Amino acid sequence: MNRALPVVRLRVPTDEDAIAWHRVFDDPEVMEFHGGRSAELSVYEELTARQRRHDAELGFCLWTMVGEQGEVIGFTGAQPWPRDWGPTGEIEIGWRLGREFWGRGYATAAARMTLERLRAAGVPSVVAMVRPGNERSIAVAKRLGMELAQTFPHPQLPEDALCFRLQLENGYSK
Repeated sequence: MNRALPVVRLRVPTDEDAIAWHRVFDDPEVMEFHGGRSAELSVYEELTARQRRHDAELGFCLWTMVGEQGEVIGFTGAQPWPRDWGPTGEIEIGWRLGREFWGRGYATAAARMTLERLRAAGVPSVVAMVRPGNERSIAVAKRLGMELAQTFPHPQLPEDALCFRLQLENGYSK
């Protein structure tokens, strides 16, 4: 199916976006693969602050996704893999949407914009870490041209995390 992607804007997260993310993600279905329950507001306050630092230092971050009506619908973007297991030292692309915005192409549209920004910033490759069973995120990764590259044992769960990878360079080495 080849449908037109929706209009979405990306912006560096603001202090107010922490509140918006907290509200938009306060849904068990949204959080199913992210701990299973809603996070405290303080988690999003720290996350948005860290993303502003990433944008200032790296030129990219997890940006706030703004929908066609100017509403905050989630985030997408990239950041250095933040954990001490998995693809350490790599740049991870990710996305999370409020439930009411699923299935409309927002994640794919915003992730494609992210890939262009990462190419412009000189990032050679990205990974997407996805939990098994998260078919929506696996589908987005595949629509971006990502391929399952490896798995990593999850340190807290009895499953392997799936690591999708995409080369962004145009075939030359640095």
